[in-house]
Amino acid sequence: MFPPSAGGRTRTLVTGGAGFVGSHLVEHLLAAGDEVVVLDDLSTGSARNLAGVADNPRLEMIHGSILNSKTVAQAMRSCDRVFHLAAAVGVKLIVEQPLRGLRINIHGTENVLTAAIEHKASVLLVSTSEVYGKNTADRLREDSDRVLGDPLLSRWTYAGAKGIDEAFAKAYCDQEGLDVAIVRLFNTVGPRQTGRYGMVLPNLVGQALRGHPLTVFGDGLQTRCFSAVEDVVPAMVRIERDPRARGQAYNLGGAREISILDLAREIIATLDSRSEIELVPYEQAYAAGFEDMRRRVPDNTKAHDLVGYEPTTPLTTTIMRVAADLLSRERLGSDAMPLASAGSFRGVI
Repeated sequence: MFPPSAGGRTRTLVTGGAGFVGSHLVEHLLAAGDEVVVLDDLSTGSARNLAGVADNPRLEMIHGSILNSKTVAQAMRSCDRVFHLAAAVGVKLIVEQPLRGLRINIHGTENVLTAAIEHKASVLLVSTSEVYGKNTADRLREDSDRVLGDPLLSRWTYAGAKGIDEAFAKAYCDQEGLDVAIVRLFNTVGPRQTGRYGMVLPNLVGQALRGHPLTVFGDGLQTRCFSAVEDVVPAMVRIERDPRARGQAYNLGGAREISILDLAREIIATLDSRSEIELVPYEQAYAAGFEDMRRRVPDNTKAHDLVGYEPTTPLTTTIMRVAADLLSRERLGSDAMPLASAGSFRGVI
């Protein structure tokens, strides 16, 4: 990894820094003493996510898109490293807007990688467990095969685009000497995550708080491993700093496998909600023929061996924190506002 900038502090660019994971990362980096530049177009993020650090003199916020190579180069200037989180996220959003997803996730990522080479910055590329597709392995390792469905189905656009992102990163590492590592996030959850793009936990928590039926797709027996954002973010930073991570990918997921049906039950019990559970066919939310993964469980051994990654936050704790965050946002009136217009976001502050 590269040395700190001339001022002695590490100067870090976080693309997508006003998003869910990005905002938690920004707070973590500022607490560690970094100078932080956030580049975000607020299409799915919110300036309100950074309200707690907006007055920090070591934070610079740039309202712009990674699709604009000049904006990316401006944001990258004097930065020592980049955490690249800006992306069109969520399968639901990608299914509905595949062209937007392809452009942002592929062209935007190449803009970030090429700017990093020019400015001699190291990169942590934040990818997704979706790259594994339909692989039915008991536990998914970083070298597990990618198994995707019909390439003409928009369902697989997100997985395909993020896979290309990883291929770009590895190629730039091998051919151009880019100092880059990759993390694949598995169902990261916590405060500030929105349910607008199909994210299951905030959706179910919001329904439970309102006393509405918790809508579970299919038979609800599909399983996931949810990981708390406060466990994931420090591991991301440690991986980026470790020179052994160069050119490598690392899973960051939860340790507890749970069905979505049991997740709904746990949310109801944790929040003492009177809501019931309603099973809903996938066709009511997605296009006909939508494929969901019956099981997606990470093998976290590689990240554990490198940086000691160990997810420890109980799911019930995360549920309560998400509920408190949703209630707070509703009181502030942000829940009914489009994310891109919530809060004030100056060009540079």
